[in-house]
Amino acid sequence: MTTEAPPPPSADRPPLALIAGPTASGKTALAVDLALALAATGRGAAVINADSAQVYADLAVLSARPSPAEMRGVPHRLFGEWGAAQICSAADWAKRAQAVIAEAQAAGTVPILVGGTGLYLRTLIDGIAPVPPVDPAIRAAVRDMPVEDVHAALRREDPPAAARLAPADRQRLSRALEVVRSTGRPLASWQAQRSGGIGDTVALHPAILLPPRETLYRRCDARFAAMVDGGALAEVERLMARNLPPDAPVLRAIGVPELAANLGGSITLEEAIARAAQATRRYAKRQYTWFTHQPPAEWPQHTTDSFNATSIFASLLRQQR
Repeated sequence: MTTEAPPPPSADRPPLALIAGPTASGKTALAVDLALALAATGRGAAVINADSAQVYADLAVLSARPSPAEMRGVPHRLFGEWGAAQICSAADWAKRAQAVIAEAQAAGTVPILVGGTGLYLRTLIDGIAPVPPVDPAIRAAVRDMPVEDVHAALRREDPPAAARLAPADRQRLSRALEVVRSTGRPLASWQAQRSGGIGDTVALHPAILLPPRETLYRRCDARFAAMVDGGALAEVERLMARNLPPDAPVLRAIGVPELAANLGGSITLEEAIARAAQATRRYAKRQYTWFTHQPPAEWPQHTTDSFNATSIFASLLRQQR
């Protein structure tokens, strides 16, 4: 996320609410509460997904996509709009999100972005780095390398990226190495030239939800158990039956590899649940750290166990009356 603060909310720019934070932090419920509070002022609202798992139609259960009952009649957009065989990049999502936001603004409603994928939000608000297409041969060669070799090569060819990225983060390590080998420039230098963001065209009302960590981890455990009870195993079984490409992002979603291993007979269901719950907690921890340090300092961070839309978004609600 940009290190510069967004422009202060202004009456001459259309409002855009943003609710971000780690998984299981309460974002969905707060977004719906805000939409209903806006409706009470006579102003409609639409909740727009900014979560990279919830974009996939085939992950309704494992992505914790809100049910019709949880939506409470509020329009929800960009939930389940990509198929399992598709790749939804940050640029793909941002392009679609810009169109949906424009539609909401044209209809006189307030868009409410909600999600935990920081790269999506950064791309939408700050813009897209103009990275040229990577040479397919270079991409293939890098993807064939063991992750430790990718990290070692990156230490030689782009030391700042190697220091910044986790040694086991294959996806980001590979991307950084592909870019520097294909363009001769580090990825960070391209990212410094971002353009096309909407941050300076909207009156942004952000909220970062950071409940106590122990509360968050308990919610993660309870939610994954509820997912299994709600049909997650059958959802993964349907995915496996489709023979998707092994690099399909949907197959890396938390819970899919673990439950697939159970379906394949290599681990018990109890082991799969324990591993997936642990993976969820680790993911929440990474998100927690990211949203603690990466967004602008001026974006309010809310650290209680529960969240109240009318107090968090008091300024936005006042402007609609």
